[in-house]
Amino acid sequence: MSWTKLLCSHREVQLIGTLNGGQTFRWTHNKDNDEWIGIFSKTVWKLRQSNDGLQYQVIGSLLSKSNKNNSKKATVAKDVNTELFTSLLEKYFRLDVDLVRYYKEWSEADELFKSAGQQFYGVRMLAQEPVENLFSFICSQNNHISRISSMVEKLCTQYGEEICSHEGTTYFSFPEVQKLCEPKVEAQLRKLGFGYRAKFIQKSAEQIVEWGGEDWFRTLQDMKYKDAKEELMKLHGIGPKVADCICLMSLNHLEALPVDTHVYQIAAQNYLPHLRGKKNVTDKMYMEIGDHFRKLYGDMAGWAHTVLFCADLKKFQQNGKEDESVKPKRRRIK
Repeated sequence: MSWTKLLCSHREVQLIGTLNGGQTFRWTHNKDNDEWIGIFSKTVWKLRQSNDGLQYQVIGSLLSKSNKNNSKKATVAKDVNTELFTSLLEKYFRLDVDLVRYYKEWSEADELFKSAGQQFYGVRMLAQEPVENLFSFICSQNNHISRISSMVEKLCTQYGEEICSHEGTTYFSFPEVQKLCEPKVEAQLRKLGFGYRAKFIQKSAEQIVEWGGEDWFRTLQDMKYKDAKEELMKLHGIGPKVADCICLMSLNHLEALPVDTHVYQIAAQNYLPHLRGKKNVTDKMYMEIGDHFRKLYGDMAGWAHTVLFCADLKKFQQNGKEDESVKPKRRRIK
């Protein structure tokens, strides 16, 4: 199977920090050949990195005409589809953003970022699909990454559409929001171990469908950041942190800054010492932390802080490589 290359410097894209830093939960890393396999846009991708580019293979896709007739067979993107898949990958990684330039600006504004950015270069803010992003982060509440990934895969297996099988694994798309809004979904998800999150998922899906489905998310993209966040928090079980994750990762509000335990600790230890030792983060403190970094980094503060977040994760603190012995939690601040 041939590879297609997107030309870009390795300083512009670092896969390990981007795909394994808590933004998304559907990528796995094969350390033997340093390749990644994951799913987005109803497509199964394989990625690898070189000094001068990002290489990809399409293992299977519901977007490919050749795959629709037999979804159980892995398919290769034909020449006619290469432009489509390349465009999807460029959009997903936001490759139109000159990240080296922004790293320079953020480093000039902040010595801590300058230090972190030397090791954690090329950490990109993924442009994710809002439905998948929202329900993935509902699963993330009071949870750790391996269990979040398991829950997301259960959602896909139970309610998604089969894309293909590859090397003994069957891959599914993330379910349409209409599949998650039916009343029986809550009971089904509780049986699958989702706990209280089952109700959040079903009720939020029901609201989204009532408000217009995918079109509703597009209206949020056109709103100002704070207005979009307020609308998201009207969903069942969506608090400030999850709303900020969706704004940042799916709605192009790159100034959004989700405040969890790690972010609070980074802020208190390095920037806002008067916040040290607090047991809980109040709404006022949450806003103070976000506003501090927005003032420091500008209208892409959420992206800049994601680099600090990666640098703070213990699993990345061994020469920038993943430490398998550590499974960090992305806990929710109460």
